[in-house]
Amino acid sequence: MSLLEIENLELAIGDTPILRDIDLTLETGEVMGLVGESGSGKSMTALTVMRLLPHAARASGRVIFDGIDILAAPEDAMNSLRGDDIGMVFQEPMTALNPVKTIGEQVAEGIRWHTGANRADAEARARAILDRVGLPEKQFPLTRYPHELSGGQRQRVVIAIACALKPKLLIADEPTTALDVVLQAQILELLRDLVREDRMGLLLISHDLAVVTDMADRVTIMRHGEVMEAGETARTLSEQKHPYTRQLAAASVHVPERRVQAETEAEPLLQVTDVVKDYSIRRASLFGPPRHFRAVDGVSFSLAKGQSKALVGRSGCGKSTLARMILALDRPTEGSILFDGTELTGKTETELKPSRRNMQVVFQDPYGSFNPRHKVERLVAEPLHLIDPQPTSAERRERVAQALVDVGMSPADMDKYPHEFSGGQRQRLSIARAVITRPRLIVADEPVSALDVSIRAQILDLFADLNQRLGVAYLFITHDLTVARAITDHVLVMHEGRIVEEGETDQVFDHPQSNAARALVDAAPDLERAISRRLANA
Repeated sequence: MSLLEIENLELAIGDTPILRDIDLTLETGEVMGLVGESGSGKSMTALTVMRLLPHAARASGRVIFDGIDILAAPEDAMNSLRGDDIGMVFQEPMTALNPVKTIGEQVAEGIRWHTGANRADAEARARAILDRVGLPEKQFPLTRYPHELSGGQRQRVVIAIACALKPKLLIADEPTTALDVVLQAQILELLRDLVREDRMGLLLISHDLAVVTDMADRVTIMRHGEVMEAGETARTLSEQKHPYTRQLAAASVHVPERRVQAETEAEPLLQVTDVVKDYSIRRASLFGPPRHFRAVDGVSFSLAKGQSKALVGRSGCGKSTLARMILALDRPTEGSILFDGTELTGKTETELKPSRRNMQVVFQDPYGSFNPRHKVERLVAEPLHLIDPQPTSAERRERVAQALVDVGMSPADMDKYPHEFSGGQRQRLSIARAVITRPRLIVADEPVSALDVSIRAQILDLFADLNQRLGVAYLFITHDLTVARAITDHVLVMHEGRIVEEGETDQVFDHPQSNAARALVDAAPDLERAISRRLANA
């Protein structure tokens, strides 16, 4: 008997069909890749296995885990399975973690609940699994809170919670979305080790075909709630018999048509000079001297009008901190930031309004950047308060509708709430909010990290079009070197708060000079290389 057997699974929420006739099997010690566009039903399939469906959902068919009929099991039985025999890594770490509990409490909680261990033993086991996922005690004590960690570090905590009790089945829903490529390679290697050592089954949900090819023994490709194609990974992705498989493969290596914007001698749009950012940290003792952590250390660079520049580096290297200072959301400890000739440092909110009219941002976590109580129309229209004269209600609605169309969504979506969308769809909403004022500069912090490859290709085309048509400049903060190659002219490589290498994007990635750049390039997933390696080892 297979570890997991899904036969003829049908799922509907209210009158809306979500899944149709899904068949899937997973053996002990096997890795199954589940691939498809945002909204294809990948996550809903996983939530059906976990029995974490909405109240209005109706599921039929067979879902058998280790001999247990999941759809017929009582809730008490499911409570025993979840976290013990079945672990799950959710897509958005900040929404999966409790913001008022320390990471030690959250990892130890499941251990205590399922094993009856005392607090000391549970915390010792929590410490061990956090060490294993790359959060050593010296930098990441159990007393840290989720908000004190970067996006990639929070994702590692979620992985630690899911793997703490060595489950028989681990469901990983985009487990490396928020991770830099070096850490992604480490986490994927960790998951391989867990599968090999503990004979654990792994259901890997991802939009990254290169990651799935590297990891999965077999792959199932979904679209609109149905299985399009399934089979051995390398063969399926190399032969590409189904048109949709070919579409996904082409989108994963898509490069937008764009004109390279060279550096100019004219005054730059953005000028960052010797910027430093220190954060106070806890004293070593009650009467010890004040201590600080230097997140950004003497960074200088410029961005020309209409230019696209990438800022790449490992998680926690200071990229997002630098972005917040550029956006005047945080003040630098030292240094100067000029936008369009105007000094941003030390200005009041009123004084910053003219600059902010021409500067927008796309955040890494789309769900965390939206107020869940407001509808899409109000959320996307938020930047319009910076425009003079203020648009009328009809004009605001028209602008929101156009922004939604620009990012591949429907004007009808403006009457919905953020929780009604998938992770990728929410990221598109945040991009719509950024482009609605047609700004001169967009700071994009991992703008396509949550998007499937097809939508990512559309969004990159949109960015390129706005760049060419309206002269919008971009600072792309990303760990995805494929995205950096596709959409930027120049790249800055950041490591431990410093810029260690910069230059033309292709030149830096083809011939990296610094150790940090070489590590990023070596760890970056590549679909063609992954398929070739799989076929050679078959």
